Amino acid sequence: MVAIGTLEDRLGHRFVDPERLILALTHRSWCSEHPGEPSNERLEFLGDAVLGLVVTDHIFTTFPELSEGQLAKTRATVVSSTSLAAVGESLNLGDGLRLGHGEDSSGGRSKASILADAVEAVIGAMYLDGGIEPARRFVLSQLSDQIDEAARRPGAGDYKTRLQEMAASEGFDPPVYDITSSGPEHDKRFHATVEFGGTVAGRGDGSSKKEAEQRAAREAWHAPTTEDGDQ
Repeated sequence: MVAIGTLEDRLGHRFVDPERLILALTHRSWCSEHPGEPSNERLEFLGDAVLGLVVTDHIFTTFPELSEGQLAKTRATVVSSTSLAAVGESLNLGDGLRLGHGEDSSGGRSKASILADAVEAVIGAMYLDGGIEPARRFVLSQLSDQIDEAARRPGAGDYKTRLQEMAASEGFDPPVYDITSSGPEHDKRFHATVEFGGTVAGRGDGSSKKEAEQRAAREAWHAPTTEDGDQ
């Protein structure tokens, strides 16, 4: 596991209580092999709320021209698991994760769902350690580019809506999604396919049904039969 000081340098915050950072990086698979140790799930819950508050406050203040609906779409894009996983990857957060042997050997340090959850947990840990300001600085330093991009094109990351609107404009039936799942209950993965224009046009995986559907819709949107054909 990478040194705590190195992780703090990457995060831009020195923890008053470094145990909070260690907890934020403790995946439930570690806890299953070390009975009695808590996981980062409670911190993840807290961090999700803090992240939402920071992003909402920032876009509300910075982009007064956006309507309520546009604000909601902008926030949803920024706080998505895809966006957070990219933050975790850029910080090499996987190096510091405490994972069970099975999860570690199966590539858990680079799994998007685990990285996204860890980023939320780190935000929660920062909030507990120093209040809202350290959490705000971290969120805005890591997500400012994504916020600006999302605000310029609200809803651009919502590929399900974009695909549905394309189907309506081109006279196709609405996209139809099929969902299956795999893996244990504590780490279930969802697999989606989307039928568009009479054929399976996209596939996607994710830690939730919504994430899998969005990834399938994204693949369908960028497929040559849609984007490079009639658009």
